[in-house]
Amino acid sequence: MGTRIIPVLRKETREILRDPYTLGIALILPLVMLFLFAYALNTDVKNIEMIVLDLDRTAASRDYVQAFVSSGYFRFVGAVNNYDEIEDDLDRDIAEVALIIPNGFGEALSAGRTAQVQTLLDGSYTPFAQVTISYVNAINAAYSGQELAGFLEQRTGQSLEGAIALTVSSRVFYNPGLKSVNSIVPGLFGVILMAFPPLLSAMAIVREKERGSIQQIFISPIRPAELMLGKLIPYAVIAYIEMLIILVGGVVWFGVPFRGSLPLFLAASALYVACTVGIGLLVSTVTRTQVAAMLLAFVLTLMPAMLFSGFLFPVHTMPTAMQTYANSFPTRYFADLSRAITLKGQGLETVGPAMAFLAAYAVGLILLSALRFKKRIG
Repeated sequence: MGTRIIPVLRKETREILRDPYTLGIALILPLVMLFLFAYALNTDVKNIEMIVLDLDRTAASRDYVQAFVSSGYFRFVGAVNNYDEIEDDLDRDIAEVALIIPNGFGEALSAGRTAQVQTLLDGSYTPFAQVTISYVNAINAAYSGQELAGFLEQRTGQSLEGAIALTVSSRVFYNPGLKSVNSIVPGLFGVILMAFPPLLSAMAIVREKERGSIQQIFISPIRPAELMLGKLIPYAVIAYIEMLIILVGGVVWFGVPFRGSLPLFLAASALYVACTVGIGLLVSTVTRTQVAAMLLAFVLTLMPAMLFSGFLFPVHTMPTAMQTYANSFPTRYFADLSRAITLKGQGLETVGPAMAFLAAYAVGLILLSALRFKKRIG
């Protein structure tokens, strides 16, 4: 079997080396994609542009505004005089949130009463608005605690510490700074590898069909499975080099922690690479032109990798039908596996089931591609 695979492997390798420009692009574009996505997809919300309608105009109201500015999440862009100006600034994207402090705010605080304030937010981008609301609530809770402490001490001499019945201490594991890049980059490993290797391998059989050289394969003694392996290996090597490049870029440039076993991660990457290249081979067996192969590979790989892998949206929040589809896609497992090894340092006992799925998926693709390929001009 091996003697029949080697000639196919050599032929495909020569085909790849004859076009060094395409090979160079295949190796450089994944790194470019890593930088673009890692810098663009940032869920850390900062410098929220805030305008203020201060109807109270007291030291207390100014101190309250300063609590937002000093938090580091809000940036004061100006004061307004009425509600019409607020609506106008939100409409023209001058501000993203408006803080309204009513008359009597300072008086209510000094008397120990509950002071009412209002925030108006631009909800055109829901995730941003949700994060902004959480920031507003957190700042209000902290400010309320400070004011209550001052009121109790002034009126009764009792400190706030003695009046609080419950304190909560939170600790974040695996990503203490809650840096979005630490979550995005490991997920990008799977998305990027699902973008380019299938496109390259999708040309493998189609190129032979367009040139007419497929007839030589039809009259050769090589078996379909041997042909698929011979076509797969060169592209798998390229894809694996791509994986190493973006891994180094993610760890060295973006400082993503790598807490797990490197050999385990490389082994899992090899299985995933086989899956990505295998999808391209399967596409090449069902299409007749390179254009059709590229379009079909794009639809079957990059779009699902972005939407149904858990890279951008948690899978458990999707409808049941979409969860079923996501759970049948290899990027879904590699994204979880990548985060588990890099951020959590988990071992084979945890990621073993995902690796088994990838191995079975890769073998299934190769067998299905071999079955689809027939020794006749289709």
